[in-house]
Amino acid sequence: MAIKQTGWPSNAVDWVNKKIGEQKELLRIEPLAGGTSSHLYEMDYSDGGGTESCVLRLFTKAEWLAMEPDLAGHEAASLLEAAKTGLAVPGLLAFDASGEQCGVPAVLMTKIEGSVVLQPDNEQEWLEGLAAVLVKIHSHEAASFQWEYFSYNQALSLERPDWSDYPEEWLRAFSIAREVRPSVESCFLHRDFHPANILWKGQEVSGVVDWVNACRGPAGVDVGHCRLNLAQLCGIETADRFLEAYMRYADGFIYRAYWDILALTDILDGPPVVYPGWETFGITGLTDGLIRQRLDAYLLSLLARFEQESG
Repeated sequence: MAIKQTGWPSNAVDWVNKKIGEQKELLRIEPLAGGTSSHLYEMDYSDGGGTESCVLRLFTKAEWLAMEPDLAGHEAASLLEAAKTGLAVPGLLAFDASGEQCGVPAVLMTKIEGSVVLQPDNEQEWLEGLAAVLVKIHSHEAASFQWEYFSYNQALSLERPDWSDYPEEWLRAFSIAREVRPSVESCFLHRDFHPANILWKGQEVSGVVDWVNACRGPAGVDVGHCRLNLAQLCGIETADRFLEAYMRYADGFIYRAYWDILALTDILDGPPVVYPGWETFGITGLTDGLIRQRLDAYLLSLLARFEQESG
């Protein structure tokens, strides 16, 4: 096999060739845009009767692997569970849990056709599509799925945000995040649900990708994470309209501002900056300063919601 890829573990191509089968020829390897914590590659191969595509994820971020050494096994299990939702998701082809065969932990999966849309022609239709898909994910109970939700940040360890114009309000949010969580039923969570992980064909969602963080937990975790991304990318009004759309589709869902506040504190790791994935998909005009302003404004709106609920 003549194909080589600079920067790959030396045996990654051999591992892929073995998994796709001796009767198939690997034709092309290209990096995929959008990966920020692992390396993604699109691969074309031929079996003599046509060409098919697959995607290889290589888990190369040592810090992430140190925290969650089962990432490849987790994503493999998540893909199998996600298929039960009825949504179009990548199909699992193979995985190397330890990296012993591939060089690093890896997952090989089928490719879902479609494109990421971050600047829709019709924003309301786009939000409706996102909300409907998320409700479908949450309608799956996944009772036997072994991964459970946990927070990435501990509110007790968060430092005073001196980058903000409202540091005292942020400290209030940290205090709320430390409170007893609302008691709700668990469901299947994507855990990283945001527009850059949704693929579209025309006006329809064609697939949902990046399932490595999937788990069972409160639906508000996914709703809050998506709202947080929308608030940064588009502004508070867009995040609020997404919530309204989700609540129209989700029978029995009771909104609690707590989950939005928890999602907000969960992403803090120093002063906020523009998410690199958005620039990869063609978003321009965002600055670190604008992101911080939008997060401040979003924080104030969430605290107002929380106080209204508590009042």
